[in-house]
Amino acid sequence: MFWIIIGAVGFVLLVFLAILFLTYNSLVARKNQVENAWYQIDVQLKKRADLVPNLVEIVKGYMKYEQKVLENVTKARTAFMSATKPEERARASNMLTDALKSLFAVAENYPELKASQNFLQLQEELSGIENKIAYARQFYNDAIMQYNIALQSFPTNIVAKLFGFKPERDYFEASEEEKKVPKVSFE
Repeated sequence: MFWIIIGAVGFVLLVFLAILFLTYNSLVARKNQVENAWYQIDVQLKKRADLVPNLVEIVKGYMKYEQKVLENVTKARTAFMSATKPEERARASNMLTDALKSLFAVAENYPELKASQNFLQLQEELSGIENKIAYARQFYNDAIMQYNIALQSFPTNIVAKLFGFKPERDYFEASEEEKKVPKVSFE
């Protein structure tokens, strides 16, 4: 009888340790998935930032009276490149997005610029990158959601508290400017 009790206690302890290890590893994997998702956004944001100087150079030749718009784009890119924390990079990215929107809006007033092959190519590249950024942000938010669910679910929440796992970051949200309803005119 003694050996049966020892065996049962040993079995329960072994199952407990297996669950503990599996749960811990699951939390580590989810945390790393959040990190990876952020870095995927960061890669796309960097690609976009790398295209901006080329875009500014092409536009400079056409827009002689729009220096403020070009300065805003350059400042926003500089802010993005110097940001180090994910929250700072997200804010700077939103500033760059807004500055690029202004640039493309002003470009509508310059038919020669709109017809420039280099400008059209850069505009298309930026559009593709913006789509990739949107997808990467969605994946990032999904990764955060899965991680947060794991942190709040039983028994994972016990293991998370035991080993000091905490929510990583906030969700990636649209800026106030991006939330505004666009004005459409058919004139």
